[in-house]
Amino acid sequence: MVEEQLALRPPRASCYTDLVRNVTISLDEETARWARIEAAKRDTSVSRLVGELLRRHMRDTEAYERAQRAYTRRANTAISPDGIYPTRDEVHSR
Repeated sequence: MVEEQLALRPPRASCYTDLVRNVTISLDEETARWARIEAAKRDTSVSRLVGELLRRHMRDTEAYERAQRAYTRRANTAISPDGIYPTRDEVHSR
């Protein structure tokens, strides 16, 4: 009966369309347990969960670095055209 059910299932198509690399990682038991639970909540594998987390971290890091480069490329602008800055009291006067 089990063999009949397996024979009726269509073959699984790979979800990966790009080339993927297998990587072995070592996790402490608490982290591994969290990863298994989180993957189950998302209805995915631990492998896919780790891949998604790393991709998100990579995108966030790249975005931060782009913003940092854009900021440092900006021309320094003076507060006043003549380069004389107001005193602290002048800035905070009310």
